[in-house]
Amino acid sequence: MTKTAFSSVISQEENKGSVEFQVLCFTNKIGRLSSHLELHKKDYSSQRGLRKILGKRQRLLAYFSKKNIIRYKKLISQLNIREIKKR
Repeated sequence: MTKTAFSSVISQEENKGSVEFQVLCFTNKIGRLSSHLELHKKDYSSQRGLRKILGKRQRLLAYFSKKNIIRYKKLISQLNIREIKKR
């Protein structure tokens, strides 16, 4: 999902500093780095960058899940980040 496609999903009053937008940017970077690393398996600096971005996104999602669980579930379902366990 690109930034322009996702901008319609994020309401207009939210800015680029919102958690949803930051998670979207990290997800796009993760996708680009993953495809790069499929071609260049020994690019260790990119591997390190990917791990750092994954950690940042994980911390943001943990924060967001504690702050607003409804918007969190909506976000991860739209980005197909992980499966939601149904209880």
